[in-house]
Order: sequence, then structure tokens, then C-alpha cells
Amino acid sequence: MATEEQAQEIEVLQSIYPDEFTQITDTQFTLRLVLEPPNIPGQSHEPPILNLHVTYPPTYPDTAPALDLTIDAASPTSSLSFPDDKDTLLTALATTIDENLGMAMVFSLATTLKEAAEELIASRAQAVEARREEQLRAEEEKEMEKFRGTLVTRERFVEWLARFKEEEEEKRRLAAAAREEEEKGRRGGGGVKEKRLTGRQLYERGLVGGMDDAEEEVDGVEVDLAKLKVAAPPAFD
Repeated sequence: MATEEQAQEIEVLQSIYPDEFTQITDTQFTLRLVLEPPNIPGQSHEPPILNLHVTYPPTYPDTAPALDLTIDAASPTSSLSFPDDKDTLLTALATTIDENLGMAMVFSLATTLKEAAEELIASRAQAVEARREEQLRAEEEKEMEKFRGTLVTRERFVEWLARFKEEEEEKRRLAAAAREEEEKGRRGGGGVKEKRLTGRQLYERGLVGGMDDAEEEVDGVEVDLAKLKVAAPPAFD
């Protein structure tokens, strides 16, 4: 049998929660609490509906009511995890109970419970959003690396300088080898050799006599006639 004070509180609760209040006995009832979804852009949430079960002890409100908490069977359960979250949410009511002993407190308890559940859902939604944004930043950073030069550090510069010196030394070695090969080619007969004419050739070309100190160009070759020795013509039979 409910006390007069308990009956008065039940009457007030029925007026506040006309569609959410369900009376079971004179001292037992359930409040259906519809939670608000977190306001996070880009996310769509359908939070669960909580059922707060209240039982008045004979000494209520001088002592706390017996409380139990369930999730409505028709509501989604992804935002909260029971029974773990059940203990967390009921524990969040301890301060409100202590502050309201001696007074009707169910409305305050229902308000505190609703706020605590909504904060818990919002914090989890924000964590999901933070992970999503972090993943997007990582993907953007990876994409930007394609357009960004390599960061120059002391170690990378020393490595590059050593490699540059090796490449330059190899170029000098190859150039020197090429010059040496070219020089060998010239010394091995690549130049124009001086042609020596026989006496018969000089005679036939009319180059003998009166040109002791002269130089003549024959067939594109410059010939010092003063140094020429005329070979004796062969004997004819």
C-alpha cells in the first residue's frame, strides 16, 4: 500500500509522462525514457529507449527507491551495451539520491538518468567521428606525399653528396678513357703520312733539276726537293 506522499508523487509523474508512465502496483511503476540522438554532422543515430523500473520501499522518500534499468525491446542497442552500461548509469544516480533524500525524487532521478545516457552515447559517437576524421587526415596526408618533395635531413644530404661525388668521378674516368682511346687511334695511323717519290717518279714528272732548295706540292703532299734522293733508273735491255 502506497503512502499518501508516494501516491501524490505517482499522480504528478502520470501528468508529466502521460505516455511513458506504466503503473504495475501501488508502489511499482516504469518510466519509458526516449533519449535524444547526439548532434554530430554527418552521423545518423537512433538511440535506444530506456525503461526505469521504480519500487517504493515503505520508508520512501526517507530512503532511496529500488531501481532497475532495461533497454526497450523495440529500440536499437548499438549505442549502449548492457549490462555493462546499466551499472554505469545507475551509479550516476547516487549523487542525485543523496541530495534528495526526504523529498520526492523520481523526476530528478529520471532527468539525471536521461542526461547521463545521452552523454554516454554522444561521447561514443564523438569517438567514432574522431577516428573517422583521423583516417581521413591520414589518407589526405598519404595523398599529399605524392606532391611533396623528400624532406632534406643531414643524413640524406651526406648520402646524396657521396653518391654525387661517385657519379662525377665515374664521368671523369670515362671521359679520360675516351680521350686516351682517341689519342691511341691517332698515333696508330690515323694521320697523313709523308709520301716519298722514287727517282723514276721524279724524272717522269719533270721534277729533277733546278730545284735544289725548292719545295713542291705533289698530289696534295708538300715535298722538300732538296732532301730528295734520285734513284738510278733501271737498266733497259
